Amino acid sequence: MDDLRSVAIVGAGAMGCFFAARLAESGARVTLIDVDAARLEALARDGVTISDDRGERIVKVGAAKAAEVAGPVDLVVLFTKSLHSAAAISSVAHLAAPGTWALTLQNGLGNAEVMTKVFASERILAGVTDVPADLQGPTRVASHGAGRIVLGGFVAAANAGAEPVAALLRKAGLTVAVDDNVAAAIWDKVAFNAALNALAAITLLPNGGLDCPAGRRVAASVVGEVVAVAAAKGIWLERGRIDARIDYALASHRTHKASMLQDRLAGRRTEIEQINGAIVREAEAVGLEAPVNATLTDLVRMIEAQAGASTPR
Repeated sequence: MDDLRSVAIVGAGAMGCFFAARLAESGARVTLIDVDAARLEALARDGVTISDDRGERIVKVGAAKAAEVAGPVDLVVLFTKSLHSAAAISSVAHLAAPGTWALTLQNGLGNAEVMTKVFASERILAGVTDVPADLQGPTRVASHGAGRIVLGGFVAAANAGAEPVAALLRKAGLTVAVDDNVAAAIWDKVAFNAALNALAAITLLPNGGLDCPAGRRVAASVVGEVVAVAAAKGIWLERGRIDARIDYALASHRTHKASMLQDRLAGRRTEIEQINGAIVREAEAVGLEAPVNATLTDLVRMIEAQAGASTPR
C-alpha cells in the first residue's frame, strides 16, 4: 500500500487551507500552493488558524508559489476554482512522478479530465466533499459541523489509490467513503449545484429567495435535464435524493449565498462553464438537449460579460 507523506495542495482558499491544516496536524508534510504572493507570505509566516469542532489552534504549513516547490510529492490535491484547473495543474507538472497520486474534489465536471494533461489516468482520483469551510481572513478558516468525502478512481485502474488516499484523510479525522462508481457522486453534486447556483447568481437571491413556486420549477427542470444526460452516459442518479438535498438547502440554509452568487457579488468569474455549461456540452455529446441549463448558462455569460468578468461566448 502507498505510504503517503508529502502533500501539495493547489489553491489556498477555504477548502485548501482547511485540508492543509488537518493533514499537517496528522503528520503529513503539506505545502499550500497559490498565485497570491501576499497570502502565501502570511501563511508561511503565521500558519493556518483553524477553528473547528476540535477548537481553535494555529497549524504551521508550507506555503509557496508552484515554481518554488521542489518535487516530487506523494499526493497533489487540486482545490482551485474549476475554471482555473488547467493553469493550476500545469503549474505543478514538475511535482509529478510515476508514484504520485492526484486528487480533485472540486465542483463541476471535467476537472479529472484536465488533470490528464499532467498525470496518467491511472494515477488520478476524483470525488466530492460537503465539508464546510469558510475563509475568515487570509490565514483563518472555520469549519463547524459534519462533512463527508467520497472518492474513487477516475478510471478503474486508479481505484488502487483510493484506499491509501482515504486512509491519509481519515488519519486527519475526516470522514471518507471509497466508491468504485464515483462518477455518480460527482454528477449528483453537479445536479444540486446546477439547480441552485446559476439561479442565485442571476436573481441575486440567497437560498430562501429561491424557495418559491417559480424557483422550484426552474430547479426541478435543471435536475431533470441532468438526470437524463447522466442516464444517457450510463450514470444512474437517484432523483429523489437530489430533490431532498435541494429541499433541505432551501428550508434549512435560507440565508446562504450560493458560491456563484458570491462570485458575482465580488466581480469574479463564476464556474458556470464547469457546471450548467458542462451539462449542455455533455447533452450535445449524447444527442440530447438541455434547454433550461443552456438558458441559465447564457444568462450568466451575459452578466459576466457586462461586468467585465469574462469574455462573452
